[in-house]
Amino acid sequence: MLGYLTSRVLTMLGTLAVISVLVFIIIQLPPGDYLTTYIAELRAAGESVTDDKIAFLREQYGLDQPMPIQYFDWVVGLLHGDLGYSFEYAMPVTDVVGDRLFLTLVLNFVTILFIYAVSFPIGVYIATHQYSVADHSLSFLGYLGLATPNFLLALILLYASNTFFGISVGGLMDPIYTDAPWTGAKIASLLGHLVVPVLVIGTSGTAGMIRRLRANLLDELQKPYVVTARAKGLSEGKILRKYPLRAVLNPFVADIGTLLPQVVSGSVIVSAVMSLPTTGPMLLSSLRSQDMYLAGSFLMFLAVLTVIGMLVSDVMLAIIDPRVRLTGTRKA
Repeated sequence: MLGYLTSRVLTMLGTLAVISVLVFIIIQLPPGDYLTTYIAELRAAGESVTDDKIAFLREQYGLDQPMPIQYFDWVVGLLHGDLGYSFEYAMPVTDVVGDRLFLTLVLNFVTILFIYAVSFPIGVYIATHQYSVADHSLSFLGYLGLATPNFLLALILLYASNTFFGISVGGLMDPIYTDAPWTGAKIASLLGHLVVPVLVIGTSGTAGMIRRLRANLLDELQKPYVVTARAKGLSEGKILRKYPLRAVLNPFVADIGTLLPQVVSGSVIVSAVMSLPTTGPMLLSSLRSQDMYLAGSFLMFLAVLTVIGMLVSDVMLAIIDPRVRLTGTRKA
């Protein structure tokens, strides 16, 4: 097991190294940079910008260095916890982000818990009650969840809550707690406001996982070993727990690796629509303004979450499934 973990961690580090190169190249691809946009805005406002001032600004922001040196400085800073300097906000990225990274982690973590807590019992129930009223009803709701974009569901809930109840479901806490220190009241406000965004972001993931779990479990319930177990007189509950459920756990656990990036990417647009103080709206703003270090730090944050999700998925599969060959070799 130790060898397997070492191999997976080394693979994860190599993947992050490649991703960091790709992220840096991507954020450099658009023509110009933040300084070019900033100078154009100054000139549009009627201010004169001399060549000496442009050279000074490029040196101040480190944009006069070759791209490999800029990349090296950025990566070294990331390894030391320095996320770089935000040109747009004129302060370190760490200070700009503030609580946004923490709130993003909380939102995504609670959303994943919601998806698994809801999809597992529903998927098992409708698979064991095939073609029942509950099966048809929940399957129909699942199709609706898959077909409805997250941002559209967010807009519908915002409109309905404001029109019919006169309340706003945007944000992650009451406005009075936005800049306040963390207290019990602020945590309670956060938990209360998490309900709607978690429901919006987790709807499509929950619906998809219910469909996959139902299909896999139905396939297992029709196999000969289940028929044999029934012929031996085992109860349906014991048969379900001892055989089919264990067999369908593999894809259920493997979905962790793909679910995390789906939740993170889906929360970006939803956060912008619902005015959530997470990294999503700031990421969109940094990409528009070509704030390279701010955008690059956010993208690397998303990449780290994705790679960690894959690692957790692989480790859990190795634990629950004895058929996984941890060493990659066969014993004679």
